[in-house]
Amino acid sequence: MKKLIRVTTVPLSLDKLLDGQLSYMSNYFNVTAISSDSDYLKQCALKENTGYYHLEMSRRITPIKDLISFIKLTKYLLRTKPLIVHSHTPKAGIISMMASKIANVPLRLHTVGGLPLMEASGIKQKILIFVEKLTYKCATNVYSNSAGMYDFILENNFINKDKIKMLANGSTNGIDTSYFSNSNITEATKEELKDSLRITKNDFVFVFVGRLVGDKGINELVLAFKKLLVYNTNIKLLLVGHQEDQLDPLSEATLNEINSNRKILSVGYQNDIRPYLSISNCLVLPSYREGFPNVVMQAGAMDLPSIVTNINGCNEIIIDNINGLLVKSKNCYELEKAMFKIFNNPLLYDKLKSSSRGLITSRFEQKKVWKTILDEYRELENDLIYNNELKTITKKYYPVNLRQINFSNYLLSLLFLFFNSNK
Repeated sequence: MKKLIRVTTVPLSLDKLLDGQLSYMSNYFNVTAISSDSDYLKQCALKENTGYYHLEMSRRITPIKDLISFIKLTKYLLRTKPLIVHSHTPKAGIISMMASKIANVPLRLHTVGGLPLMEASGIKQKILIFVEKLTYKCATNVYSNSAGMYDFILENNFINKDKIKMLANGSTNGIDTSYFSNSNITEATKEELKDSLRITKNDFVFVFVGRLVGDKGINELVLAFKKLLVYNTNIKLLLVGHQEDQLDPLSEATLNEINSNRKILSVGYQNDIRPYLSISNCLVLPSYREGFPNVVMQAGAMDLPSIVTNINGCNEIIIDNINGLLVKSKNCYELEKAMFKIFNNPLLYDKLKSSSRGLITSRFEQKKVWKTILDEYRELENDLIYNNELKTITKKYYPVNLRQINFSNYLLSLLFLFFNSNK
């Protein structure tokens, strides 16, 4: 079987954003997962029944360590000779696409999920744009996981149109609607969880799932919720996710409110978010930027309407006033108004709720997304064979000597590490 390598900066992306996909692909390829954190990576590989290769790639400012990772990855690719290297997340993208280019990997694929440069400005943005363009230049094919991201990349001339596409209806992994279903959570489980969190039958629960950081809109969410309590005390805010203290931390005022407000329930990271979605009434994701957020699909599959910011990805899952509400990004007043509207208008709420699951199952079923990606791999491989490129590559497969590597592009891209804050 031909070799397929999937690369992410941290194993959490393999575990949550690509859950089940690597196992599916292992029926057709010899799959290897590459990421940092060896223990977590090994755990993911065992779950997916694939091979793995530990490559430390810090999300923080570690230029020397990343240069070492780049050299290690290049050596690994020269030795293993994969047909496909497919990367996700910005830092994994720049390191693996450059290494794959130098190692002459035939198919170098990069999926764009989110772009930190969309929230940057000045010299910082210019450097991020340079690195993004370099990543795309080294790749043979680039994929956007949302229509909005696709348009943004083309409108800003990051890449030629014939080199980028969006597969299926967007999304990197789709959603397993048989797993994310309220029917899998018993009433006894719901009641036990509600009791432990002191949620009563009269409470309307807003839930957020994700990293507790600034660009997820948590500062605005907490402030909007605090203001809503003036109108109705029978509401609660459930925060499911870990707090990051170094990358884009929350404001001190927000942290104080989370810790002191008894109506805000912060439960930390959870391996299984389904029970928390099942006891909630509405998902709120006031993020500044997204690729194609899985949690919005997961909540919809669990019959929850969503309030999301009107940004790419989110506005491709949520149709305003059909299965949720769209609000402006970074706008606390609009967020507060939408939250009030959804818990204060039972007829609207029931309408949004009734459409939620159907709009997910019809558009983002997981196995359809996997099949689309597999078909893309096969089509690209067939194109190589048709053009006689595989024979040419086989004759002089991986001829590059590491002493011949020109590190100039990589050294320039190290500037990226000082500004990037990956997902």
